Amino acid sequence: MSENVKITTLDNGLRVVTDEMASVETTSAGVWVEAGARFEAPQVGGVSHVLEHMTFKGTKQRTAQSLVEEIEAVGGHINAYTSRENTAYYAKTLKEDIGLTIDIVSDLVINATLDNDEFERERGVILQEIHQANDTPDEVVYDLFQIAAYPDQPLGRPVLGYHDDINAMDRSAMQGYMAEHYRSGGMVLAAAGNLKHDEVVDMAASHFASAPTGKGKIHPAAKYSGGEMREVRDIEQIHIVLGFEGFDYFDDDFYAAGILSGLFGGGMSSRLFQEVREKRGLVYSVYSFFSPYADSGLFGVYAGTGEKEVEELIPVITDELSKLDGNIGAEEIIRAKAQIKSSLLMSLESTSSRAEQLARQISVFGRAIPIQEAVDKIEAVNEEDIKRVAARFLASPPTLAAVGPIGKLESFDKIKSRLN
Repeated sequence: MSENVKITTLDNGLRVVTDEMASVETTSAGVWVEAGARFEAPQVGGVSHVLEHMTFKGTKQRTAQSLVEEIEAVGGHINAYTSRENTAYYAKTLKEDIGLTIDIVSDLVINATLDNDEFERERGVILQEIHQANDTPDEVVYDLFQIAAYPDQPLGRPVLGYHDDINAMDRSAMQGYMAEHYRSGGMVLAAAGNLKHDEVVDMAASHFASAPTGKGKIHPAAKYSGGEMREVRDIEQIHIVLGFEGFDYFDDDFYAAGILSGLFGGGMSSRLFQEVREKRGLVYSVYSFFSPYADSGLFGVYAGTGEKEVEELIPVITDELSKLDGNIGAEEIIRAKAQIKSSLLMSLESTSSRAEQLARQISVFGRAIPIQEAVDKIEAVNEEDIKRVAARFLASPPTLAAVGPIGKLESFDKIKSRLN
């Protein structure tokens, strides 16, 4: 761990991690709450995302307007997001205003009023967000992929929730979920920039003194299944995601999986891009991805193609997938390693990226991962590791999602047979 990275756990369980960057003039700080879509019971699907909205609608100390005015008055900006495993509230300001950031983000996660009238107005905004996502087929296809991969469980449901569930939600559902999960032992306060660790710890101790202690309930274990979800739409392109069960953050093959995804579909020099787009002209967009979770993960391929081209596209993609546990060139491994290392090192130049990276590491691993440790593990990956990872991916049942004019898309059974 860098000597600039320091970690303190307060008496109430709140973990505070900072990365001092003396050469910059800004700080980024936020609270990462260990509560996301996979923690939700079916009857409150989407509540994590609803709370992300509603905390900004007013606290015991601030109105919705004053929350953003105070940050913008010092030239800063504040934002939030919800994922399947976390909800984050963060802001970036000049270095002298980090105290304001910590004051406001603590106010959001501890003192939100969740006013009924505000919720009725914001409910419409959230429903519009869901409608907008539903109008975006390259977003819909990922939700369908998640549903097919993890059916009948929170990890498979959309982060935004479903229209009917949001319509049925009331204030008590939000209050109950917040009381259960927004607890000091399940939060990480992360900050990076021109700061002093001890000062941030003192601010955190003061502003989070009234936070409920303990941790929220553990999310249900992931149960990958695989399968297919198809949705016919009268649009120009077919959006396809084909994938397999991946690995969690703790798997010994974690770094090898990232490198495999990089060489397979991580850039313009990757196998997928060169074969599918450059040589055959079958797509505009094609790439692979590796998405780890706390106890599972996904590896897959996204492609957007035409109704006629899909007949040729699927055999090409499955053929390229089948080649992954065969010969892997040394040069493509070197390129993929270089891409991952450069992305990692470039992220260190951003206070926002560093704060988020530290928060995730503390939340997942309970420690900050030294950059050199990550680089060494990337460098240690060899061809045999890549082949082993590919074989592990391909041994799992596949998952397919498709949206668009899919009449000429092969049956799921035929696609599976191509992968055997």
